[in-house]
Amino acid sequence: MLRTRQELEDFEDKMLAPYGLHSKASKGRIHPEEEPEYRTAFQRDRDRILHTTAFRRLEYKTQVFINYEGDYYRTRLTHTLEVTQIGRSIARALGANEDLTEAICLAHDLGHPPFGHSGEVALARLMKDFGGFDHNKQSLRIVTKLEQRYPDFPGLNLTWEVCEGIVKHESEYDISDAADYNPDLRGHLEAQIANIADELAYTAHDLDDGLRSGMITPPMLEDISLWGILVERAAWRGPTLDDLTRHRMIRALIGMEVSDVVHSTDQRLRESGVRSVEELQRLSYNVIGFSEEMHRRNRQLKDFLYANLYRHYRVVRMAVKAERIIGDLFRSCTQEPAVLPRHVQALINGRSLERTVCDYIAGMTDRYAIEEYQKLIEPLTKP
Repeated sequence: MLRTRQELEDFEDKMLAPYGLHSKASKGRIHPEEEPEYRTAFQRDRDRILHTTAFRRLEYKTQVFINYEGDYYRTRLTHTLEVTQIGRSIARALGANEDLTEAICLAHDLGHPPFGHSGEVALARLMKDFGGFDHNKQSLRIVTKLEQRYPDFPGLNLTWEVCEGIVKHESEYDISDAADYNPDLRGHLEAQIANIADELAYTAHDLDDGLRSGMITPPMLEDISLWGILVERAAWRGPTLDDLTRHRMIRALIGMEVSDVVHSTDQRLRESGVRSVEELQRLSYNVIGFSEEMHRRNRQLKDFLYANLYRHYRVVRMAVKAERIIGDLFRSCTQEPAVLPRHVQALINGRSLERTVCDYIAGMTDRYAIEEYQKLIEPLTKP
């Protein structure tokens, strides 16, 4: 049965909660366009994000483990897909707009440079006197300026609500700066869902990858309360943690945390009494979140991961190398712009030298950054 956009919008009217964002109520796009006949505005945004060069490059950008360390470990792309799946599940349960949530989740890490957070720290330091660097702002920059796919406008011309969700992305490691998107208002429900889905996904899959790598071992986790619950649910008695049992435990962790978020958020929503998107955004707190008990347990697990995985000497060594690679590339390109590809040089007059180089490096995959480093800094290693 064929469904038109009008029918899809009518379906949203029936299915969304009062505080869920309806696609037909969007504030629209900067450049007016006729909307598709068989997709809502947010579905079109999702599709546009999926087809970007920046999205494809996420396949070869670091999450925790650099790409060449193994095909099993998460990349920035697989992390994004896991965030999106979790985000849709939470949105569906709470009556939020799944398509809007999906679009925000798919775009939330487009601006990440190579080598994960180490690359971001390096670029932020190098750009301190030239406007700074932040991957949230870079994600917005990509979808509004850098992706060139349409003759009539720069970027993707996404709806206001998707852009707002991108700039209001925040987590323990990311602080939003929504100067141009109602900074006095909190993120809408779908933006808040994307934030919690990001946190939930990276905690679970970083534990999974840490166990898979051997940097984390089951005895190290004995004092972690969430681990104790997972051990009991899996009826695992050790000492060897086989792959199938590990998969079961990580799956249980995600399910347990998603369930906690849904029930805790539902309670907050009922207690708040909000009946519209704006009422929700004007609350003094985020409605999306864990229960106090789960927050405490999750905090303990995240502290453990920071001390034992993110600060593991193998990860730190790669971080040091990453900062050196990005720093040397930035200095080489800014000191002699003629080393840049000609299509990149052509952008300097419109953006400034430093911003052009920053955009160029931020768009690199890990592999490409290493290759460029070898060509520019170690020319005898690779011609």
